[in-house]
Amino acid sequence: MASNTRFGLPIWSMLLPLVAWGLFFVGIKTHLLLQILGGVFLIGSVLSAVYHTEVVAHKVGEPFGTIILALAITIIEVALIISLMVTGGDNAAYLPRDTVFAAIMLILNGILGMSLMIGGLKHREQFFGQKSASTALITLVSILVMTLILPNFTTSTTQGTYSSAQLMFVAVASLVLYGSFIMVQTVRHRDYFLAADDDLDHHAQPPSTKITTISFIFLLICLGIVVMLAKSLSPSIEAAVAYMGAPVALVGVIIAAVVLLPEGLAALNAARHNRFQTSLNLALGSALASIGLTIPAVTIVCLIYDIPLVLGLDGKSMVLLGLSTFIVMLSLNQGRTNILYGIVLLVNLSAYVFTIIAP
Repeated sequence: MASNTRFGLPIWSMLLPLVAWGLFFVGIKTHLLLQILGGVFLIGSVLSAVYHTEVVAHKVGEPFGTIILALAITIIEVALIISLMVTGGDNAAYLPRDTVFAAIMLILNGILGMSLMIGGLKHREQFFGQKSASTALITLVSILVMTLILPNFTTSTTQGTYSSAQLMFVAVASLVLYGSFIMVQTVRHRDYFLAADDDLDHHAQPPSTKITTISFIFLLICLGIVVMLAKSLSPSIEAAVAYMGAPVALVGVIIAAVVLLPEGLAALNAARHNRFQTSLNLALGSALASIGLTIPAVTIVCLIYDIPLVLGLDGKSMVLLGLSTFIVMLSLNQGRTNILYGIVLLVNLSAYVFTIIAP
């Protein structure tokens, strides 16, 4: 590992995202070699983001550390969606729905499934607060149904859409539910989201306020370049997907996977070190932030710019979403894990991706 800077942080964790931003401003679309370098430094920026996340999380403690990462990524994800919607395009009306749905499926089946499998392989069984899982899942299911399922059954507008009044109601309801969850997670029932040893003194000494502040700044820098490079590389990804003859919806899944890499790696690292409660906080917290904040933000933009918005999922997607949430609820209802739960969720993820390629 590279030596530390005078700030007490590894040089690579600060240098990689800065070089990535330099490549972005040079313009990676102009040459194939620059696109390849952009992909390499995108992954490097993801690794830097994971490192700085762990520094910040160690300073502020759980569950605040996982909330910071979830909110930071969600805010940048929302900015990316809105920028693509405002610029227009044939897929603008479907973009928020497809992006949010892809993020939810990747989080519930991919991040949570891999965490369960890695934890099961290394530690056989891992333990977590059952009440934390129930609290998050109850909130998540409510928001999912109101935003992605209910539009297919309302009658004020065409199937899959909401009227302006209905959109405002769902946006406010999503904010109320997410805000209530954050209040429960951080104030009223914070103990639900803490592992049994989170308050013990055997952990390493927390970093200083100065180092934490620098890490938080570089966390934002890393997340920003991850999204911007993903956006810049998306035409090349679209061309590659079209060359393979796969549907354009696969592009949204690939970009969502890149944006979620920092959270995913942080969750997997926590599971590997027998801290499944942190993995769970990251996964479910990210899913809630992804939909609970994205839909209200997109609603405001659509109402201001008069952009049509289709939220209702098709029948196949509703079945896969229902299966995923049902399996997650069953997997997390006992407060302990095993490897089978992870395998089942990863098979669900494979079915989701496969049915996009071969609908």
